[in-house]
Amino acid sequence: MNYRTILRAAGFLGATGVALGAFGAHALRDVLVERGMSNTWETAVRYHLLHAVGLLSIAVWVRQSTADENAAMAWVSRTWIAGTLLFSGSLYGLALGGPRWLGPITPLGGICLIAGWIVLIIAASISPRKP
Repeated sequence: MNYRTILRAAGFLGATGVALGAFGAHALRDVLVERGMSNTWETAVRYHLLHAVGLLSIAVWVRQSTADENAAMAWVSRTWIAGTLLFSGSLYGLALGGPRWLGPITPLGGICLIAGWIVLIIAASISPRKP
């Protein structure tokens, strides 16, 4: 996964995160309040946008790193993308009254997000120092 692919993913997640945040705050506000799901929607948007920004950082790292480091960062990117889709996506669905089977998907997304952070820690720990 090259830095441009990661930048595209960051841009996509950033744009959709902002759009869904605005959509929830304006067009869906009454529905979310009525269902008591405003906090759920806000949590989904928060994690969505935080991991979009995280991907921007990974893109910078990948652009300046070795092939071995890039392999680890590709896994960080993949897990964050999958985690955002599963975690935030399932919360968006639940907030809108989606099927109950979305509930167990949320923790799977959370596990993906956490796994990405752990891979990042490992990659940073084994990364050779540059002068």
